[in-house]
Amino acid sequence: MPKLWTETIDSHREAVRETILDATWQLITELGLAGVTMSQIAARAGIGRATLYKYFPDVEAVLLAWHQRHLSGHLTQLAELAGRPGTPHQRLHSVLTEFAFISHHREHHGAELSALLHRGKHADHATRRLTDLIAGLLDESAAAGQARDDASPHELAAFCLHAVTAASSLPSPAAVQRLVQIILDGLRAVR
Repeated sequence: MPKLWTETIDSHREAVRETILDATWQLITELGLAGVTMSQIAARAGIGRATLYKYFPDVEAVLLAWHQRHLSGHLTQLAELAGRPGTPHQRLHSVLTEFAFISHHREHHGAELSALLHRGKHADHATRRLTDLIAGLLDESAAAGQARDDASPHELAAFCLHAVTAASSLPSPAAVQRLVQIILDGLRAVR
């Protein structure tokens, strides 16, 4: 098969997949998890059910693919912040602040949907990547004398991740900023 033809087919498949993911999320937000069927997804995406089943076996698989794409976007955004110029502490502050606001603005769709989306290998992989990113910044900060070194960077990164998720229940952006500052205060180098 010619290369141009293959690229065209691949880009078409990717476009259909993205349309399916977007249509599914729209339906979930409108109808809730229990109210969405494969027939509705196909109709919203503008494709036939047979085509939909070529991409995904069921609604859960579509949702997991949507969540994987969503997490990947957040991880890319956080990695870009971590790679910007500045001191390790400044970059850590930026990453923790952005992650706190991601947590704060996360849509709440109930325990059932949350349990479905936040389990499995894709969520574990994202957590490991984020832990490694924050641990790297903490290691740099400790080497620069800006962060404590009495615990391993990965232990401190786990602390940060768990603490930052509290932002999801905070009432305001100012409260989120205060939470991040409290976390950073706890990470200061021990004198």
